[in-house]
Amino acid sequence: MHNNLLSLLQLSDPTLPIGGYAHSAGLETYVQQGIVKDVATATEFITEMLTQNVQYTDAAFVSLAYNAAEENDIEKLIQLDDECTAVKLPREIRQASQKLGIRLVKVFDSVCENTIARKYKEAIQQQNASGHYCIAFGIYAKALNIFKAEALTGFYYNAAVSMITNCVKLIPLGQQDGQMVLFSLQQLITELVQRSLNPDVGKIGLCCSGFDIRCMQHEQLYSRLYMS
Repeated sequence: MHNNLLSLLQLSDPTLPIGGYAHSAGLETYVQQGIVKDVATATEFITEMLTQNVQYTDAAFVSLAYNAAEENDIEKLIQLDDECTAVKLPREIRQASQKLGIRLVKVFDSVCENTIARKYKEAIQQQNASGHYCIAFGIYAKALNIFKAEALTGFYYNAAVSMITNCVKLIPLGQQDGQMVLFSLQQLITELVQRSLNPDVGKIGLCCSGFDIRCMQHEQLYSRLYMS
């Protein structure tokens, strides 16, 4: 067994203690409005989120950050970090991305000696970078010698599992239903990984505006279980 497989499993573990469980990415709004209410609508929500949002935002940034880390280009990483801030319009989503990223850096900084990762941490400390999760994920994937395709697979898997877990809690769905949804997404995740290996930089930020609207509405919900 290669160490990079174990590193990938740890990096993409949905239970990593960085606070991912506290964020629903607008799903809580969809559920309270009765739009996402069963297995079919949950599957539709997750599929659209992966293909119309994650593909053109966070997954693209993971891929580009991986490239920049490979080239030891801290200026490029800071530029990508700035772009990530710009495309995350809802304040809650922007803050969530920063919180998760800073915590990810804290977890791996002490166990992963890497020059470019250290420079990125220093940029965050000096407030020259926000510390977005997807940027940090790409950096540490490269630092841990994880192949890019495998890193992207882990990233999409993490996103899918997190959304499924939230659907199980919020709708609610049965645990078996959640696993069946995850099985049904395998081919889609494989296809998305291939598309994200060389993302079209001209399409970064392309997403369904409905997701942003629901995220903005989340802040005004009468009751909330999640932070975003």
